[in-house]
Amino acid sequence: MRVLDHPVNVLETDRLVLRRMSVDDAPFILQLLNEPSFLRFIGDKGVRTLDDARKYILTGPMASYERFGFGLWLTLLKESGVPIGICGLLKRETLKDIDLGFAFLPQFWRKGYAVESAIAVMAYGRTTFALKRIVAITSSANDASMNVLEKLGFGFEEMVRLSKDGPEMRLFGVKTPA
Repeated sequence: MRVLDHPVNVLETDRLVLRRMSVDDAPFILQLLNEPSFLRFIGDKGVRTLDDARKYILTGPMASYERFGFGLWLTLLKESGVPIGICGLLKRETLKDIDLGFAFLPQFWRKGYAVESAIAVMAYGRTTFALKRIVAITSSANDASMNVLEKLGFGFEEMVRLSKDGPEMRLFGVKTPA
């Protein structure tokens, strides 16, 4: 893994490039956020149009880059430049620690992309932001994400709610290696 000099690209792995999102990524974000698996396991973000997707990118990932220096990054296949998902770090108001987040289109599941991108993101968080601990949350039914987290060394800690009325989520934690 190496951090790239290009102003948009953030990380590169053997097979992937992770870069900052821009409003030009709205068509992909519209597709990803409306995948049945995203809606079921992550939640409905209310993104139904390209304008909604642009607003989501501006007020979510792009605002996070400006405020914290990190956020969810678009994850692309290195050879083709095809976007396959998102992976990155999140600072949520209701969690004490920084949260690892990821989501991929179903046709790119079970190919190791989530683990590969998350390893790079966690290393970047450790070296660039001196993170000593990273957490992740999943819905109780999201076995695939729980398997990814186990491969990354996360362990289940407790059930949490991100909002008072929100569903119970599984919180996983991991200390980043020194």
